[in-house]
Amino acid sequence: MTMWGMKHLLIVSVFVLLARCQQKPQVTVSPTLKQIFSGDLIFLSCDNSGSSVKWYVDSQEQQQTNKIWKIGVASPRHSGSYQCESNGQKSDKVSINVLDYVPTASLTIKIGQPVVQTGGSVVLQLDNEDGLQGWKCWVYRGKRPEGTKRIALRLKNDSVSVDFQSKSLEIPETVFWCSDNGQGRSNQVIIRTSEKEISLEMYPFPAVVGESLSLRCLAWGTNQIRSTVFYKNNTVLRGNDSPTHKIPEVTESTSGSYRCNAIFKHKAHTDGPLSNVTSDDQDVFVQLPPMRAFLSANTGMSCSCPKCPNEKSFRWYYKKPDEPWALMDSGKNFMKPKEGGTYACRAVWASGRTLLSNSHVHRPIITSILIGVIVVVVILFLVVVLIYRYYKKRNTTGPIYEDMPLRSQDKGDDQYEGLQMGAQREGEYDTLNPEAPGREKKEGQYEALKKEGMTSGEYDTVKMEGAVGGESGYEALKKEGMKEGVYHTLGMEGAEGGGRV
Repeated sequence: MTMWGMKHLLIVSVFVLLARCQQKPQVTVSPTLKQIFSGDLIFLSCDNSGSSVKWYVDSQEQQQTNKIWKIGVASPRHSGSYQCESNGQKSDKVSINVLDYVPTASLTIKIGQPVVQTGGSVVLQLDNEDGLQGWKCWVYRGKRPEGTKRIALRLKNDSVSVDFQSKSLEIPETVFWCSDNGQGRSNQVIIRTSEKEISLEMYPFPAVVGESLSLRCLAWGTNQIRSTVFYKNNTVLRGNDSPTHKIPEVTESTSGSYRCNAIFKHKAHTDGPLSNVTSDDQDVFVQLPPMRAFLSANTGMSCSCPKCPNEKSFRWYYKKPDEPWALMDSGKNFMKPKEGGTYACRAVWASGRTLLSNSHVHRPIITSILIGVIVVVVILFLVVVLIYRYYKKRNTTGPIYEDMPLRSQDKGDDQYEGLQMGAQREGEYDTLNPEAPGREKKEGQYEALKKEGMTSGEYDTVKMEGAVGGESGYEALKKEGMKEGVYHTLGMEGAEGGGRV
């Protein structure tokens, strides 16, 4: 090669180097999606840049300084124009619009966990109520030479659901989703890997503000976990025997980095110490609730969505106890259910749909009337029981026994009258002292015993001291006219006209 040729190559190399140095940075979004829905995971990369960059959203500088900006859960607040700056040069603006609703199809984990051991696999299930003709699925493994790869599906002409298994998962984070040839798309499912025996498991979709979230410490190959400790951002949340930590109501402050520590033992390991392992950190991302339909019930049930596009339609769902939601035939915003059960609805259109509405439990009119009658009967029965107990208790507090008086001045001689304390009537009760003032003896009443003719000491009675006109002391009963050995009792005379007893 001549000297001129060598100089020419050197000049070309310098120009290439200068061109690279002067090339503007460029913002790229991955994975490549037709639409970005609320809850999607996306990466913003500042290509053709140095190690340190500046990020701008709507011309406002952000705190991000890394070449790759990870947005774990996209939401409408992430919409805007993005650009990055490196070596004093700014990239062109890239517009991002995050939709405030969910995709038309659903992708879920059928077999497996959101965190698997390195080299493991999962089985995913794709469902679309409008059919899967023309649908395909994709896998994104980060910015690698293979990039985004297509997954072939075995579909039937009338398929509305299909399963497929992932290949061996070797990298820390893999993203799956599905789409059709038009605007249809599913949600993403993110599978993470770990080399440890313990993993922190959670619901595979982002946590939603206002809903609950469960975190579980899982030990591979055993459920004999003795104790667990959960951490958030290196701070202890809770430690006890349960392998689950539940957050009753998610707020935006719930987001953070979580991990768990577990003390456990495998069944096959009868000897040796217990295992004590801490899981890898897992990021919990929180999103605001996407668009939701509203169900109202009066004479029938109505479904509404004021924020939805005008070309929307409505779908109704029915749920039996311990069964999943089932799609119904009705497609209008109003319906009258024919049977009792739990109902919900959602709005749908070409590119998306809302979350399921609030649920409503419908009871047929006959059932409602029957329930009302049963309630009334039960209430009346309780009232009768209470009244019965009240009167029974009230009657048992009065006199249990009644004495028969000598005579009844108000009701006739043949009637009974209860004796009342402190209300003696004249002539009915006599003392053994007939000489008391105002107590002269009347015919048919008691007769006081006389002491004439009785020897002292033979028969003594005790006379109450202090009676009106009475005398104190003992009096001997006379035995005049009495035969020896004969004892007389004090006979009680009956009412007027009656004989002695």
